[in-house]
Formats: sequence, structure tokens, C-alpha cells
Amino acid sequence: MIAAAEAILKKRLERKGRIADPSEATRYLRAHCGGLEHEVFGVMFLDTRHNILAIEDLFRGTVDGAEVHPREVVKAALQHNAQALVLYHCHPSGNPEASAADRAVTARLKQALALVDIRILDHFIITGDECSSMAAKGWV
Repeated sequence: MIAAAEAILKKRLERKGRIADPSEATRYLRAHCGGLEHEVFGVMFLDTRHNILAIEDLFRGTVDGAEVHPREVVKAALQHNAQALVLYHCHPSGNPEASAADRAVTARLKQALALVDIRILDHFIITGDECSSMAAKGWV
């Protein structure tokens, strides 16, 4: 049932093609990875008008962390010809707050992506019940 709801939300998001309302993206992301028992780090790849090109989970971690490689994120963004990204990862612990490591990896990714003129619009931290925006806190 959860997979069916996730599929419906993803189709709705892809049909619109554009992220106009962050709450729609967060509903999809909560359905997609909010209940996982391990961390997943993924990316929504967007064009210049913020149309969705692709949504991919790039890294899978353990219960309390996932190793993120900036080179692989840049490579995937270039393969999709993305101009902007929305990053996301889940916290199986249920804590929606960004850790120092979360902020550091976001800063490293922002730096690496800036070299190829790709912007990060937001980095969402997803739990089963909540979604926290790093952009809303000024960390992107």
C-alpha cells in the first residue's frame, strides 16, 4: 500500500513536471524514504525552470549514516543535464534536524557543483513524520 501511494505521488509530481510547491515534494519524499530503517541520500534533478528531469537515490547507508561522494553527485547531475538540484536524505532515528555532518556534506556538494554551474535549491531531511528544509534555515 505504501509503495502504491509512493507511486501515485511520484506520478503526480512527474506529471506536473515542475516543483512549484515544496510541500508536494516533501509528501513524495516522506512516502519514498520516511519509513526506511537505513539512510538513503538522493537527488531531484531539475532543469532551469525547475522541471523535474529525474529523481534518484544515489547512496544507501546504515542506520545512522550514509557516505556521500561529491564526484558521483556531480557526475549524475551532468548526465541528466541538470541546472539545479534538490537533495534529500532520511534519518531513520526520527530526528529531522541537520547534523554538523549533514551541513558539511551540503557545503562540499555546493562547492563542487558550483564549479559546473549547478545550484542546490534545498536539502531536505526526511523522517517518517517530518521533513526539515536546510534552505529554510539558511544552510544552503
